[in-house]
Amino acid sequence: MTILPISYMGSVEYFARLLREDCVIDLGEHYVKRSERNRAAILSANGPMRLTVHVMNGNRPQQPVRDVRIDYSKRWQHQHWVSILSAYKSSPYFDHYAEHIEPFYRREWRWLVDYDMEYTRTLLRLIGSSAEPRTSESYVEAAATDLDLRGGHGCRGRHEESPTFEAEPYVQVFSDRMPFVPNLSALDLLLCEGPSAIDAVLMRCRL
Repeated sequence: MTILPISYMGSVEYFARLLREDCVIDLGEHYVKRSERNRAAILSANGPMRLTVHVMNGNRPQQPVRDVRIDYSKRWQHQHWVSILSAYKSSPYFDHYAEHIEPFYRREWRWLVDYDMEYTRTLLRLIGSSAEPRTSESYVEAAATDLDLRGGHGCRGRHEESPTFEAEPYVQVFSDRMPFVPNLSALDLLLCEGPSAIDAVLMRCRL
């Protein structure tokens, strides 16, 4: 079994594992600051860009992830949406999917876990999967044979994949001026590859 944390706009690796492995998303763990739980990476004209969901009391030790509230005192939603527009407006599938993504930057969710999980379910549906992520309300004790991916303290991106993961390249928006950047948010893959993302990339990544 593969144990995953919640993830904001999860990476290509995150979705490849959800689709191809026996996974459980742990909703009973403690929140880890500066991690994929509230961070994601997209590709801007200047290279990878990190986007961070602002949360309240993120430094509180051993805070259950279910108790983490989103902080709207700063306009991070507006900043994220402007960044996504700037990065992907010219991508092949932006106009096709924008109406499904924009609500995540207009509505307000109280709890980070609810926001992340609804975003994850939406991306799965847009990618073309009917899978419903399996979750655990209580902390998942990892067995010796489990792959536990909850420990990362940074948003995975270039050179930050799991040791067993190898990305399947695809054509990115700025491929004419910069090399392929692996394992960005699956949103990058979706807006570049559209309906072919699931078969052309996600099912061919090496896990």
